Amino acid sequence: MFELSQLRCFVAVAEELHFGRAAARLNMTQPPLSRQIQILERVLDVVLLERSNRTVKLTPAGQSFLAEARRLLKLAESAALLAKRVANGKAGSINIGFTATSAYSYVPRLVAACRRELPDVEVSLKEMVSGDQLKRLDSGEIDIGLLRPPIPRRGLSAFRVMAEPLIAAVPAGHALARGENVSLPDLAGEPFIMYAPYEARYFHDLLVELFSRAGLVPNYVQHLAQIHSMLAMVHSGVGVALVPETAVNLRFSGVALRPLDLPRHRPAELFFVSRDDNDNPLVPIVTALAREIAETGETIQRLDRSIQ
Repeated sequence: MFELSQLRCFVAVAEELHFGRAAARLNMTQPPLSRQIQILERVLDVVLLERSNRTVKLTPAGQSFLAEARRLLKLAESAALLAKRVANGKAGSINIGFTATSAYSYVPRLVAACRRELPDVEVSLKEMVSGDQLKRLDSGEIDIGLLRPPIPRRGLSAFRVMAEPLIAAVPAGHALARGENVSLPDLAGEPFIMYAPYEARYFHDLLVELFSRAGLVPNYVQHLAQIHSMLAMVHSGVGVALVPETAVNLRFSGVALRPLDLPRHRPAELFFVSRDDNDNPLVPIVTALAREIAETGETIQRLDRSIQ
């Protein structure tokens, strides 16, 4: 069987198409480089390179083998990096999925903590809806999800990191903007901007349940997925909306945000989720940071009487 050192020699010659330059690149002399290539060809029982006094060319077999040789060297390099990452738990990369609304408050705090405590770690953020996060967790494309319930428990570890109330968003000149609080009956008959049933399924189902319990049938005029899009429609006078309290951080002009009176507290929840069998050594470290942030109880910015 060939050795990695022989693959490195072959790749260098194949890329340089010159034994002298390849030898200099590998910090070795040309004769041992030539011997390594010869041994590799003998092991494979194929000719990889056509040599002459002036030129070096890849044979068709050599062209085919070059791609595989590069792949094998990359795998070997990745294996070495993984071993180092396992050894110290302070380097490497971690992929985190998150919902759009979690970026208004929790995600920035978690990323800031990772940058502070794990400066050599690459944190890759991927925005996606909760359902897609569960699929990507299952496939291993992301290590951690910041998503909305429900969460299947089999094979997953999850804990709540946020529970925030819903608030009412109304145009700044609306009659409801002049009051202290807003109740669900206050919204009866108002043109209502609703969440899209798939892209924002959690909030869609949450509001459907709230309205059903209150015996209300809202006048839906738009179905949108993103909070900032909904606030833009409120600003334009299209209708009113219910949004999570972290929307205060957007400070959207022309929109008044008011506390919502509900007969029963029904917060919008956000969960930190990871696979039980994920062997990325950074997962338990980031999990500990996430728990710490959740347990500090950092308060969301208080509601202004009017955000205009």
